Amino acid sequence: MNKILSRPESLTLIQHSYCPGCGHGIIHRIIAECIDELGVREKTIGIAPVGCAVFAYDYFNFDVTEAAHGRPPAVATGIKRVLPDRVVFTYQGDGDLAAIGTNETVHAANRSENITVIFVNNAVYGMTGGQMAPTTIEKQKTATTPFGRDIKRDGYPLKVCELLAATGGAVYLERVAVNNIKNIMKTRKAIKKAFQNQIDNKGFSLVEVLSQCPVNWGMTPKESVKWMDDVFVKHFPLGVYKDI
Repeated sequence: MNKILSRPESLTLIQHSYCPGCGHGIIHRIIAECIDELGVREKTIGIAPVGCAVFAYDYFNFDVTEAAHGRPPAVATGIKRVLPDRVVFTYQGDGDLAAIGTNETVHAANRSENITVIFVNNAVYGMTGGQMAPTTIEKQKTATTPFGRDIKRDGYPLKVCELLAATGGAVYLERVAVNNIKNIMKTRKAIKKAFQNQIDNKGFSLVEVLSQCPVNWGMTPKESVKWMDDVFVKHFPLGVYKDI
């Protein structure tokens, strides 16, 4: 018998505003499916950032609040400490988490706050015009690096999983991707595990999801998927970086 796929209860019936080929829609669905499977929709609270995911409260069918740019881990910490029985997660891009929010991310991990962080890494500032992000790779062209990122001038791409692995408090760190079916299934498994860790009171979990941004990469959706395999994943290797 063929399995009939339907909209997860944790997603609203609203058309999203993401660009064609963007990975955010896929990641949203994965999160919603995991929350439904774990049976925690009515006790889940999401924290949306500034960036492409700023309208996440429209797309998720559970409580979602906003945070100032880069501050979702701080807001999540406050909510979780006041309401420890809730499942609290942040949904952040690389400009939010790895730039203005680096401090909040590192210290939330080091304190092992019992929250789940979903980190979407597309190597560029998506919402504001495609500028260089902390995760922009060497020689990658962006609106502010038209000749490519220069390591001597701009520094190295920030590798969040590797950075947080050095903290004493992070219990689970994994980098995944959504550019093909195999990777999407691994992403689903990782996100569900990150939520389960919180339910089991294990501490801080972060899943870094490499995602396509065809518009700001100057590619077609098909080209962006290939670039992920040929270039992006080689700079940001997939895998588990910490699992306690």
